[in-house]
Amino acid sequence: MIDPNRLKTTFLTLVKTGSVSKSEGAFSRLLQGLLEDLGATTWVDDAGKATGSDTGNLLAALPGNRPVEPLLLSAHMDTVPPGEQIHPIFEGGVFKSDGKTILGADDKSAIAIILESLRAIQERNLPCGPLELVFTVCEEDALAGAKHLDTRRILAKWGYVLDATDTEGIITRAPAANRMTFDVFGKEAHAGAAPEKGINAIQVACRAVAALQLGRIDRETTCNIGVIQGGFATNIVPNRVTLIGESRSHDEAKLEKVTAAIAEAFKREVDGYSGPAAGEGLPRLEARVERSFSKTNIPEDHPVVLLARRAADALGRKMVCKASGGGSDANIFYEKGITAGVLGTGMRDMHTVSEWIRLDDMVRMSELMVKILVLHAETPSDSL
Repeated sequence: MIDPNRLKTTFLTLVKTGSVSKSEGAFSRLLQGLLEDLGATTWVDDAGKATGSDTGNLLAALPGNRPVEPLLLSAHMDTVPPGEQIHPIFEGGVFKSDGKTILGADDKSAIAIILESLRAIQERNLPCGPLELVFTVCEEDALAGAKHLDTRRILAKWGYVLDATDTEGIITRAPAANRMTFDVFGKEAHAGAAPEKGINAIQVACRAVAALQLGRIDRETTCNIGVIQGGFATNIVPNRVTLIGESRSHDEAKLEKVTAAIAEAFKREVDGYSGPAAGEGLPRLEARVERSFSKTNIPEDHPVVLLARRAADALGRKMVCKASGGGSDANIFYEKGITAGVLGTGMRDMHTVSEWIRLDDMVRMSELMVKILVLHAETPSDSL
């Protein structure tokens, strides 16, 4: 049913067209043409204006041939850098890059799988309900495309995001996350002639960071300081530094506790500073906490889980509910009232130049997707 050679060709075509976050335009036009060749109605929303991308999210609708409720399928179009001029290599059944760039299996393996599944269904006139396809921009940039997706034209209330590794797992639980930005203001001075007249903002901030427990806090909670920006020259006492971090947890109370603890550490160091140049409101702290995304927690008896399990059972495979430490577009869809389980494509070592994926895993996932779509068309959701 699945044509491995066609799937291989499709994937190679997709990854050769670069689509680093905010530069997805050329890829979107390529994908739009492929979807219209399948008979889909397509449109591009206005998310590009808000995200800074050269295009918006690409949406498509296929009417199907069975009168059942619509199903959502989604993947993201963007990649992390280095993602231009990708030269994919296929050897021994494995796709990889030439080592100078990422491969782009994250998330173009998902897009290739969706396209191949639709082609297989159409070729054999298999049962298929109405489908609503969403291909987002700027997923790698804090899920920005999904956040600015206008869902008013989307009727589906549940479906699947393809953006994970495990082809026999469905992610039903993912954490909420907060983004924290700390601006520490000091006082500039000549670092050689009069350092005592300055307040080193980097030093104050680093004392706060040194007091933190970072990494894994418990099985549900993590936090990290990932960006530090500040200073102008080695001979100037830096008067400002910005630190950006995050906290994540499957438990809202824990998330707020660890976020508050990090913010308090910065406040304590700034308020307790007693160097010779202290005074006149310096050092000073500006702290901002923003919700990056909310958690997902899909019950195991939800149709999105039951359908995936039935499809896997029909193929003699397993489908295990899993918890993730990462966020995806599914978190944002969940906030917007759309329940989406996250399925894997087999991609490995994402966000590195060592990224790779097996064609066999993509074939297996395409087979599973076809089975999901057929069962969805044949079975009312309240009978799953």
